[in-house]
This record gives sequence, structure tokens and C-alpha cells, in this order.
Amino acid sequence: MEMTPSDATHCATQVRRTVSHLHRKLRPTLLQAGISMAKLSVVGQVLRAGQITPTELAAREGVKIQTLTRLLSELEADGWLRRVPHESDGRQFLLSITSLGTKRLAEAGLASDAALAKAIQTTLQAGDVDLLLRACVLLERLDESLAGAMAGSEPRRATKA
Repeated sequence: MEMTPSDATHCATQVRRTVSHLHRKLRPTLLQAGISMAKLSVVGQVLRAGQITPTELAAREGVKIQTLTRLLSELEADGWLRRVPHESDGRQFLLSITSLGTKRLAEAGLASDAALAKAIQTTLQAGDVDLLLRACVLLERLDESLAGAMAGSEPRRATKA
């Protein structure tokens, strides 16, 4: 059965709403761990990249470099990130996550995971959990597709999950 644009739009709306509501519910556990959502996003990008220039980071975050300047300074001062000179471009530097930043990020994730795990355990049946895990694979594919589309490449065609 072919998916219509209307079906895709309805699905997109439901996914966005659901993920947004879930995200809002988990936000307090991250704030208790001492990291704002903006900082968490930046630290997560740096963690995934390994090392990244502020310019590349701004592009990934979809913001201007000036927007990140204060945030990066705070993250560095608080021990989340470190700057090192760029190997080949003396005008630039590279950001990487510190061991303390990695530890704090893991702790923040554990707090959110614990809250979500409790809700899963008390709300869902075993078959629901399997279905939810399959849905996570699909959400990751959508994330990759959106990242590719925002970078200017074509999204992958749908395949069966």
C-alpha cells in the first residue's frame, strides 16, 4: 500500500508531538544534573564528533557562531569541554569533551534513563517494549535522513524495518 503525502504529514505531526512531549517530561532530570538543553545539545555534538571546530559545531547546531561563544566559554569553564589548537589552521581551535564532561553526561543520561525505564516498566507490556525498540530504529533512520537533508544530501528511500 502506497503512503500518501497526507499519511506522511499526519505521521510526521504525531512523531513530532510525541517526541516533543516526552522530551519536555525528561528535561527536569537533565536540569537536576546541572546541564541545560542547549548545553546538552552542544556537548552531545562534541561527543559524537570527537573533535570539532566551533564553526562546524555551529553548522551542526544550526546557529551562528556568535550564539555559541558564551555557551562554549561556560562549558569550558565548568569543565565539560576543552579547547586545543587546530593542527593545521592556527586561526582555529578544536573542541573535545573532557573526562569530567563524559562522566557528567553519563550521569545526566542515567537519571533520564531511570525515569524513562520506570515508566516503561510500569506502563508497557513485553510486546510493547519490542515494538518500541523497533520504533527507535525507525526514529534513528529519520534522524539520519534529516541530518543528510540538512547537509544538502538526498534522504534515503524508505525500506522495510
